[in-house]
Amino acid sequence: YSSKDLTGIEYIDSYVFNKVEDIRFNSTVGKFVGYTEHGVYNAETWNKDSGILAQELGELERFCKYNAANHYSAILDKTGEQG
Repeated sequence: YSSKDLTGIEYIDSYVFNKVEDIRFNSTVGKFVGYTEHGVYNAETWNKDSGILAQELGELERFCKYNAANHYSAILDKTGEQG
């Protein structure tokens, strides 16, 4: 995300094996995309399952937006003034 109001927030879940990204879920795209033969197969299978897609999209709310306030309070809202 690029602003405190969380506009443009994006959740990405990548699956990597032997340093090669096989598959990725991107909340902006709303589905899995495969980058290898195995990844394409899994993406096609997982994209047909509305439960899996809903679970991944839920991570945007459960993890990203929930923790964004902590990130701001810990890092971005600091004034940088030394006492």
